[in-house]
Amino acid sequence: MTDHVALHYSENLELADAISEKLRSVGKDLSRLTTADLLTVDEFHIRGRKATLELGEKMNLNAPSHVLDIGSGLGGPARTLAETYGCQVTGIDLTQAFCDAANAMSGWVNLGGRVSCKQGDATNLPFENQTFDAAMTIHVAMNIAAKDKMYTEARRVLKPGGVFAVYDVLQGEGGPVLYPVPWARDPSISHLATPEEMKSLLTGAGFKLLDVQDSTEESQRFFERMTEQMAKTGKSPVIWQLFLGDDFPAMARNQVRNVTERRIRTVSYICTA
Repeated sequence: MTDHVALHYSENLELADAISEKLRSVGKDLSRLTTADLLTVDEFHIRGRKATLELGEKMNLNAPSHVLDIGSGLGGPARTLAETYGCQVTGIDLTQAFCDAANAMSGWVNLGGRVSCKQGDATNLPFENQTFDAAMTIHVAMNIAAKDKMYTEARRVLKPGGVFAVYDVLQGEGGPVLYPVPWARDPSISHLATPEEMKSLLTGAGFKLLDVQDSTEESQRFFERMTEQMAKTGKSPVIWQLFLGDDFPAMARNQVRNVTERRIRTVSYICTA
């Protein structure tokens, strides 16, 4: 199953080259890039950087903090935290192409010394017990059936009292998800939990829930704005299509229906170990 998930996100195996070429095509100088220049691609989740900063505000981070980003993708959220708090962030992702691109992009914006990403499995983390001060995961568990293992592993590698921030797409009450969507072209690699199941999974892994926030209405507006812009310009406002392929517009349209009809919800959880 993990091979199928990795394949879904590996449409373009030379992501760093493709992204750099896209940036150059809009007039960006790679020797003078800032994290703001990467916003159109590297915060690959609903509501983008705003959602990442919302999590960061609740994670009690400072410069000495060492944070684990589970399912780090292109490293955008990791770079956001490193830049905002001066902390160290280690990312882990199933897709090697994402890790390679993430490390290249961190170098472009002079954050390579504080952000590093490596290939690995969220259900079998390659770290010692009690390694990290905090951890987060953003839009990852939708592809993971063994969520109990994922959260147990997150609990294992956190220091006592460490904060675990989760922001994910969950199964809503409005019916089955319409495919394709950004995390799956069909149901075979889609594993959504309900909000109540998430609470049970997190507490079952040994976490104490501190805060739960449902951002579904804001997520609906996010996708409505995206599809409106795509209709006007004929192209995506972000360059996610580089690694999701030509059916990304269909994915975006389906997401508007999925969230509007409450087939999905977006919810964040703040927990302590």
